[in-house]
Amino acid sequence: MDKKNALRAGALAAGTTLMMLLMSSPALALTRDDGDDPGKGLSVIQTLGLYVFAPVVLFLVIAGLVMALDKSRAKKDTTSSNIDVQSDARAKA
Repeated sequence: MDKKNALRAGALAAGTTLMMLLMSSPALALTRDDGDDPGKGLSVIQTLGLYVFAPVVLFLVIAGLVMALDKSRAKKDTTSSNIDVQSDARAKA
């Protein structure tokens, strides 16, 4: 019984995949659509700059601004710095 369910699930997955591939064939078409006006392609340097270097630089700028404008280090933690941990009370035995 378990093999039958596995075979049914595999056939369903294969059929769904095949139908999706057949239905998506226009996405791979070489003919241009009406109103389609693609520009020239990006070079390797432009692609790396746009998708790698620009996000890294933007991340570093934001992280630098957050660290530079962080005010939590300027605050003194008064609750834990005034506590005396040594007790003066002595237990009487």
